Amino acid sequence: MGIATYGSTNVDWEARIDMDRLRTERLDRLKRHLEDSEFGALLAFDFYNIRYMTATHIGTWGIDKMVRFALLMRGAEPIVWDFGSAAKHHQLYNPWLTDSDGTSRSRAGISTLRGAIHPGAGRAESVAEKVAAELRARGLDKEPVGVDFIELPVHRALRAEGIDVQDGQQVFLEARRVKTRDEISLLTHACGLADYAYEELYRALKPGMKENETVGLVSKLLYDNGSEFVSGINAISGERCNPHPHLYSDRMMRPGDPAYFDIVHTYLGYQTCYYRTFAVGSASPAMRDAYQRAREIMDVSLAAVKPGVTTADIVSLWPKAQEFGFDNEEAAFALQYGHGVGISVWEKPIFSRLTSLDNPEVIEEGNVFALETYWPAKDGWSAARIEEELVVTADGCEVITRFPAEELLVAGQRYFAATGPLPAVRESQSHLNTAEGRNEA
Repeated sequence: MGIATYGSTNVDWEARIDMDRLRTERLDRLKRHLEDSEFGALLAFDFYNIRYMTATHIGTWGIDKMVRFALLMRGAEPIVWDFGSAAKHHQLYNPWLTDSDGTSRSRAGISTLRGAIHPGAGRAESVAEKVAAELRARGLDKEPVGVDFIELPVHRALRAEGIDVQDGQQVFLEARRVKTRDEISLLTHACGLADYAYEELYRALKPGMKENETVGLVSKLLYDNGSEFVSGINAISGERCNPHPHLYSDRMMRPGDPAYFDIVHTYLGYQTCYYRTFAVGSASPAMRDAYQRAREIMDVSLAAVKPGVTTADIVSLWPKAQEFGFDNEEAAFALQYGHGVGISVWEKPIFSRLTSLDNPEVIEEGNVFALETYWPAKDGWSAARIEEELVVTADGCEVITRFPAEELLVAGQRYFAATGPLPAVRESQSHLNTAEGRNEA
């Protein structure tokens, strides 16, 4: 196991996550991909791309507001236009946005707030004028500009300034595909927080508990321990497991229920996507069989991961949609699934029988992605869901989601009384959550 984990703070007596190196290496990757593209500049409105480019963050409250934007031009350093006093804050506390002559590249400027600002206020035109002025100053105004996503009024305003707006999202995603060492450390720590959350959830889970209660329990634990944003806790139980609705409710769990959960949260900009399945109080033979099938699909997939294989190689190991009750691959999308994880929760590469067989992507060392499996039980209402996050190494992969998932765990007070102390139940299985341990098993 080569991935180190650290405390949540920096110290003077140990080399831990290097934030300056993180910022520099991310920006260098983006610059290289810009140089290799047909674009003269990249324009970002997506908060994830803005953070990757500029190492700025104003809180997740603004993530859907379409308010801030950033520009990276060939041969130049990034400029960010930000919301109100956030721009002043960056000037004071983000020295990497200040040039050697003291000029700050953090500036006040807002877009349309998803159309909430009156069109007559000219915010779309203001965005276009600011961007066009920078491009003209560097002689790049005749070059195409790659944009991640954009509002129609801003698009029209940029075109009116003579700017050739093109799809630039692929450049951003390609830059983010292979993770730096510090990104991998942050992703691993984020998984460690989710490990802890599953530990506490497993101890608390029992008949009578409601799905929304589990969401509250997990969210508080994560925030108390340094998570900056809990963007989603899937909590699915009982007959809601099949079909999978992808959201929690206020349903009360009953003895014998299946219950599966997905923890999606962010630690210092890096996210998790991490399913686990339990049985509440007891587990039926049908549920155990479904879990075993989901686990088999996962283990075969993990064993096949190494640099040079493709997403098509992996998904060809998966069952077809019709084998688990769906008409076609689009109808079953995201059940047998894989996706990159990083500064956003769905990045490259994507694994799906819907897209990967005809459009394969090569797996590389330094990729971090999640693989998800699902299997419905023969009883018609139970189902199992398992997900593992992994880092691709030189000769295989290392799993960074550590809460045991080799066997279906039964949660609830009756189970604890029957089997003895909880740690002893899982300690013997913990080594299996690495690819090496699975191979030994």
